[in-house]
Amino acid sequence: MREYLPVLIVAAIISVFATVFVAAYLRIKNKKEALGFDRHMEDGELIRRLLKYAVPYKKQFVLVLGIMLVSIAYDLASPLIVGAIEEMIKDDFQLGALGRWVLLYAGILIVSLVCTYFQAIILQRTGQRILSALRQDLFVHIESLSHEQLNQIPVGKLVTRVTNDTNAISMMFTNILVNMAKNVFVVVGVLAAMLMLNYALTLMVLCFVPFLVLFTVIFRKFTRKVFRVVKDRTTDINTYLSENLSGIKITQVFNQEERKMADFLRRSNDLKKAKQNQIFVFGIFRPMVYMLYISSVLCLLYLGGRGYIKGGTFLGQSFTSGVIVSFYMYVNKFFNPIQNLAEQFNQLQSAFASAEKIFTIFDMKPEVVDEPGAIELEEIRGEIEFKDVWFAYVPGEWVLKGVSFHVLPQQTVAFVGSTGSGKTTILNLICRNYDIQKGQILIDGIDIRHIKIASLRKHFGQMLQDVFLFSGTVRSNIVLREDRFTDEEIWQACRYVNADSFINKMENGLDETVRERGNNFSAGQRQLLSFARTIIHRPEVMILDEATANIDTETEILIQDSLEKMKNIGTMLIVAHRLSTIQHADNIIVLAHGEILEQGTHQELLRHRGRYYQLYTLQFNKQQLQAAQGAS
Repeated sequence: MREYLPVLIVAAIISVFATVFVAAYLRIKNKKEALGFDRHMEDGELIRRLLKYAVPYKKQFVLVLGIMLVSIAYDLASPLIVGAIEEMIKDDFQLGALGRWVLLYAGILIVSLVCTYFQAIILQRTGQRILSALRQDLFVHIESLSHEQLNQIPVGKLVTRVTNDTNAISMMFTNILVNMAKNVFVVVGVLAAMLMLNYALTLMVLCFVPFLVLFTVIFRKFTRKVFRVVKDRTTDINTYLSENLSGIKITQVFNQEERKMADFLRRSNDLKKAKQNQIFVFGIFRPMVYMLYISSVLCLLYLGGRGYIKGGTFLGQSFTSGVIVSFYMYVNKFFNPIQNLAEQFNQLQSAFASAEKIFTIFDMKPEVVDEPGAIELEEIRGEIEFKDVWFAYVPGEWVLKGVSFHVLPQQTVAFVGSTGSGKTTILNLICRNYDIQKGQILIDGIDIRHIKIASLRKHFGQMLQDVFLFSGTVRSNIVLREDRFTDEEIWQACRYVNADSFINKMENGLDETVRERGNNFSAGQRQLLSFARTIIHRPEVMILDEATANIDTETEILIQDSLEKMKNIGTMLIVAHRLSTIQHADNIIVLAHGEILEQGTHQELLRHRGRYYQLYTLQFNKQQLQAAQGAS
């Protein structure tokens, strides 16, 4: 028994480590929720949903599998060749025979390297196509979400899902899964070779496998959690950056740089701690696997060397120097793929954490969708009717309460009221950005819920108070990157809304660069560009939501002239605080607390001396006072 004492010592040390890890796992087993061990999706579900993107490229993966099987020939054959060389040198050395063995070894190595190269090329091309398809599907799905859903999700979080998280999944297809499969084949092939070479030593090596499985199961629980935390912290910092870089001018105006930097450092430290925990968990796992490898080598050298020197046997198997050399290499090739599997398992958990985040977005069902059998609307006359419409953003907190009105084709209707009265909400409901809870909204006598959303919205042109311009050129912002408009049509739209007056003064005209959010243009210029954008798409119904709120008097005159021209195009719905811009409207609807107080023409409402009369008198007196102060 004494002769096996070193082996027993090694076994005792490994058992101590295993006991410690099992005890640690059992201690926290009932505290998973507190520690963040929440599992929203099982690995099997994630794999099933991800494989949907790999199915179109199954031929490429089958080809890679074939190339892989050829490439692992080196891992399986090289120990046998080295062992044969060892036996030949010891027994009957011949230089020619040595050369043949070396050439065979080199040939297998070259074939393996060539196969590895083509495997990498095919996988990268396939992986990028899968990544592109996933990103496209995710972006399209985000576009399908309702305004309410998009308001609930920070922009930085969506950016992280489309960029960082999809990259992690790309690594799974281009590297992780295939290499994991390769390592599994290598482990199985090496195990078969070892069994044929010496089953006694193979059984000794297999004694370490249960410990390896145990360590993997335990640390799998920890890696899943730490990767989820890393993803959450990355999303948090991206969201913070997206918001604060967009509003950095406000930060500077109010001298809040130090406070914002402190917030950023706190989030950076949270991400750093999450990364450190990730490194710590894997920093324990990988050495444990390496310890098992070293322990198996020590046992191999002890048992094999002792048996070879003394000429004894172990489990009825004798030992030669060639067997020991080959087995030493096989043990390395047995544990090295397992160590790689540990590292790839680490990366796989990262990919699964990212996939879980992405599929959480995919699982958000759009709240505003086409009804079954929804119709296409080729053209509309512009007749709009609200019938007893009730709407609330938050259940029970009604923004509109039984609103009813009728807009005839080609009419200009204005909505007036204090902030929160429901003016903008009405415009959003007409375009079906939200769905109403009660009542009906009709376009040309058809309930808008019976019309396809895309078909409905293509007939509307919206000009909002906060104009959004995309990075690009003046041309691309007017046509929205559609190629069907000629330069003459673009200039015609610009002249129609008086936007040509400032575009002609620019060095590059329509090709003038537009920076992010159009910050190299004034508010009035951005508004005129939005008018041109609307006009060129020829909508039957035009919506203006506070389109003249943030502009100077000179630009307002241009816009007023544009509005007069645009009235001839189709039905126009206007929300405006400046009552001077809506005096010539066919109908003015006055709202308060989600209800219609009064409606009529400008003159009719003034004669009525109601709420509109009060608003108009208040604004008129304010303008008179400002004019008097200016004159003095």
